[in-house]
Amino acid sequence: MLIFKGVESAHWTNRTENYTFTLLIFKKSMYVLGIETSCDETGIAIYHSEHGLIHHLLYSQIDMHSQYGGVVPELASRDHIRKCVPLIKQCLRESQLTSGDINGIAYTAGPGLMGALLVGAATARSLAWAWNVPAIAVHHMEGHLLAPMLEENPPAFPFVALLISGGHTLLVEVDGIGRYQALGESLDDAAGEAFDKTAKMLGLGYPGGPKLSALAEHGINRFKFPRPMTDRPGLDFSFSGLKTFTMNTINATEKTEQDKADVALAFQEAVADTLTIKCRRALQQTGLKSLIVAGGVAANKQIRTALTEMVAKENAQIYYPRLQFCTDNGAMIAYAGCQRLMAGQQEGLSIVARPRWAMSELSGCYFKK
Repeated sequence: MLIFKGVESAHWTNRTENYTFTLLIFKKSMYVLGIETSCDETGIAIYHSEHGLIHHLLYSQIDMHSQYGGVVPELASRDHIRKCVPLIKQCLRESQLTSGDINGIAYTAGPGLMGALLVGAATARSLAWAWNVPAIAVHHMEGHLLAPMLEENPPAFPFVALLISGGHTLLVEVDGIGRYQALGESLDDAAGEAFDKTAKMLGLGYPGGPKLSALAEHGINRFKFPRPMTDRPGLDFSFSGLKTFTMNTINATEKTEQDKADVALAFQEAVADTLTIKCRRALQQTGLKSLIVAGGVAANKQIRTALTEMVAKENAQIYYPRLQFCTDNGAMIAYAGCQRLMAGQQEGLSIVARPRWAMSELSGCYFKK
């Protein structure tokens, strides 16, 4: 029998070489430290199960990676090593807490860059052992999906969620935490990936998405791009063809600054319209009246405007995380981890890092199309 801080009782079993802890009774409230290191941002946060988000810090590696035109995995891992522990100490200090106040640790276990994930996982698992608290591996996209829950007026279950990031475009019906049903997903490039690749075609550098959006503000409605897979039933996405159409259009212009701005606007409008059409179908198909939009691409102004206008016409509600929680952050990981720890879940002693991790493998999911 092992007694963890924040837990009244627990039992321990050994299955082959994997150690599994099963918690029986948690305290009614707990402080959870969240660690996010899936890519190029080190996010640290502390969340309390009753009082909400206590504090969060974020260190971005954009300046370093911009010199290379994109994320360099080895450099990202090394920078996480340098920043992770100092940020944890700073977060505790600025929250006026100590390690003795922490009742659990949540960390991003995937998907993401393997080296970057290992830094956060090893740090979290080591601190959990040293501090005698349970740890929980959090799915990065579940963190994004639940990020709107950090706001003052969070959505009530059930709802439809659109997750749009550099690696994922996913429509999900959400009945509760861990109760997700896939409605549609990208068959090739994710929306954020298409933004970044198009930005590279336009010579905009890294990070591509925000730069393309800024350039599009100076564009005029000169080109009409296709809205992929909207002329057929279903809720799946495809952006590879749109990317090719964009490249052909760029090659057919003189590549002036105005040409680039016009292409950026046409591309952005095509993505926004495609997402809007699919989300409308998802709301109508499920009969639900709440849509949440999360992930890095959810910060895009044009996409937000298009979705907000559509939802109003459908007599539904739309929810976004605040802009700072659209991109990767520790707050969403701390929240998601807290919910699962309070439900009695936790990891064993092994360090869990999964660069590829389908949401269908999450505990409690019924992820079926």
